[in-house]
Amino acid sequence: MALAKLLGFGKQLLRVKVVDCNTEDSRLSRCLNTFDLVALGVGSTLGAGVYVLAGAVARENSGPAIVLSFLIAALASVLAGLCYAEFGARVPKTGSAYLYSYVTVGELWAFITGWNLILSYIIGTSSVARAWSATFDELVGKRIEHFCREYMAMKAPGILAEYPDMFAVLIIITLTGLLAFGVKESAMVNKVFTCINILVLLFMVVSGLVKGTLKNWQLDPEEILHPNYTSNSSLNLTDTLPTKESLGVGGFMPFGFTGVLSGAATCFYAFVGFDCIATTGEEVKNPQRAIPIGIVSSLLICFVAYFGVSAALTLMMPYYMLDSNSPLPVAFKYVGWGGAKYAVAVGSLCALSTSLLGSMFPLPRIIFAMARDGLLFSFLAHVSERKSPITSTVTAGVLSAIMAFLFDLKDLVDLMSIGTLLAYTLVAACVLVLRYQPEQPSLVYQMANTQDEVELSDGISVPSMGILPGVEERFSFKTLLFPDNPEPSTLSGFTVNICASVMGTLILVFSILAVQGGIAVWNVIALSVIFMVCLLLTFIIWRQPESKTKLSFKVPLLPFIPVISMFVNVYLMMQLDKGTWIRFSIWMVIGFVIYFAYGIHHSAEAAIARSSPDMEMNGFKHDHELEDMPPEKEAFLHYAINNTEEDDGDL
Repeated sequence: MALAKLLGFGKQLLRVKVVDCNTEDSRLSRCLNTFDLVALGVGSTLGAGVYVLAGAVARENSGPAIVLSFLIAALASVLAGLCYAEFGARVPKTGSAYLYSYVTVGELWAFITGWNLILSYIIGTSSVARAWSATFDELVGKRIEHFCREYMAMKAPGILAEYPDMFAVLIIITLTGLLAFGVKESAMVNKVFTCINILVLLFMVVSGLVKGTLKNWQLDPEEILHPNYTSNSSLNLTDTLPTKESLGVGGFMPFGFTGVLSGAATCFYAFVGFDCIATTGEEVKNPQRAIPIGIVSSLLICFVAYFGVSAALTLMMPYYMLDSNSPLPVAFKYVGWGGAKYAVAVGSLCALSTSLLGSMFPLPRIIFAMARDGLLFSFLAHVSERKSPITSTVTAGVLSAIMAFLFDLKDLVDLMSIGTLLAYTLVAACVLVLRYQPEQPSLVYQMANTQDEVELSDGISVPSMGILPGVEERFSFKTLLFPDNPEPSTLSGFTVNICASVMGTLILVFSILAVQGGIAVWNVIALSVIFMVCLLLTFIIWRQPESKTKLSFKVPLLPFIPVISMFVNVYLMMQLDKGTWIRFSIWMVIGFVIYFAYGIHHSAEAAIARSSPDMEMNGFKHDHELEDMPPEKEAFLHYAINNTEEDDGDL
C-alpha cells in the first residue's frame, strides 16, 4: 500500500504536459515577425557587456587573444542555441526551457527550471536597471547618487545597498507600463534602440581599426620594461611601469591558452540572453520558422560585434593599459579622440535599454506559462483586452523594482548564471532524449492494443512501436549496438533515456572532480574512466535509430552537440562559488514550498488526470486531444506520455 502511494507520488512529480501545437490557438496577440525576434535577441544579448567586458578580460585573462575567447564562448553558446532552436520548431508555445522540460522530463524538473528562470530574469532586470541609472548619473555628474546618499542612506552593509536607487525603480516602472501596453509597441522601441547600438558599435570598430596598429598584438615585455621605453600615446596615461605579471609573455597570447579558456568562461555570459526569443512562441506569426532563425541569427550578429569591438580595442591600446571599467572611452582618449566618449555613452545607454527590455520581456511570459499550468497562483495568468499578460507583467515589474531599490546585487548576479545554465543543460538533454523516441501508430490501432501492451510490459520483452504489430524486440548487446529496426522503437527510446540519465550524472561528477580535485593521480584516473564511459554511452545513443519526424529545424550532429552542450554548461555551473550555491538553495526551498503546498494540487495536468483516471492508468490520458493533429505532432505528444511511464526523471 505504502509502495503504491510512493509510486503514485513519483508519477505525479514526473507527469508530463501534453501540448496542442495548433499555432492558431493562442490567448496572446500574434504580431511579431522574424526581424522583431532577431532585434529582441540581439538587444537582450548585446547589452552593456560589450562596453565593459572586453577591457577586463583582455587585461586580466587573454590579452589580444580575447578574440579567440569570444570565438570559443560563441561556439559554446551556439550549441545551446541550436537545442533551443529545435524545440522552438517543435513546441511553438510560451514558456521557453520551462515548457520544453515539462513536455519531456516531467513536472518537477519543469518547475525547478521555471523557478530558476524567474530568479535569473528578476536579478537581470534589477542589475541592468541599476547599471542604466549609474551610467546616466555619470553623465550628469553623479548628482542622483549624492542626493540619495545624503537623504536616503541605508545602514545595513553586506545586506542592503548603500542607498536606494530611485531612478532605477522609475526606469523599471516605465518599461513595465510599456510592456503591459502591448508587445508590438515594446518590439518597436527595442528595434530603434538596437539599431542605434549597432551603429555606435560599427563606428567604434571602424575607427578602432583605422587608429589601431598591429604592433599592439606583438608587444615584447623586455622592451616595455626597459627604462627608456616610451609609449606611442598622445597622452601619457601612466607614469609607472607595468609589472612583469601584468604583461605575461607578450605577443598575441600573453597568458597562454589557459588564459584564453579562462577568458572564454567569462565571455560565455556575454552571450546569455538569446533564450528570451524562445518565450515568444505564442506571439510570433510563424513560430516554427521564425524562432530558429531568430536564435541563430542573433547569436551570429552578437559574435561579430563582440569580435570586432575586442579586436579594435586591443589594436588601439596595449592590453596591459586597458581600463577594466570603461575601456572604450579610455582607449579613444589614448589615440587622441577624446570626444568619442559621448558616442560611447549614447551607445551604452541604448545597449542597457535593450538589455533591460530583453530581461523584462521573458519574465512575465514564464510566470504566465507557469500560472496557466497551475504551478503558480492562477490570478497571474490573467490576459488584458490587448492580449498582453497584464497581471504577470505588473508582478514581474514590482518584484524587479523592489530588488533594484533595496539590493546592490553584486553578490546575486552569479545566481543568474545558475538559473540560465541549468535551463541550457535541461534543454540539451531534452533534445537528446526526444529525437530517439518512437513515432506512434495510428490512434485506432493504439486504442485497440492498449491491453496487450500493458500485459507485454510485465515480461522481459519490449513491444516495438516501430515495426509490424505483434512483433517483439528483445534486449541484447547485439540490438544495443546494431538495432534491427531502422525506425525508433520503445526499446531504443528506453535505451536512450537510461543512457542520457546516466551520462547526466557522470557529467556532474566529472565537473565536480575537474574543478575541485586538482591534478592528483587518483583524480586524473577517475576523470579518464568517467570520460571513457561517457564516450561509450554517446556511442550507444548514436547507434540508435533517429526519429524521422519532419521539423523546420533540427540540431545537426546528434548526439554530439547536445552532449557537449550539457558538459560545457554543467562545468561552468561548478565554477561558481559556495556562497552562490547557498543562495541558490534558499531560493529553491522557497520554490519547493510553493510547489508542494499549491502547484502539485492545482496543476492543470493533475486536474485532467483526476477527470480521466482510467485512461491515465493505461498511459493514454489525452488521446481525445490528438484526433485532429498531423502525424508528426501526434508522435511528439504521445512521446510525452510514454516518457512518464518509462520513469525518465533523472535528467
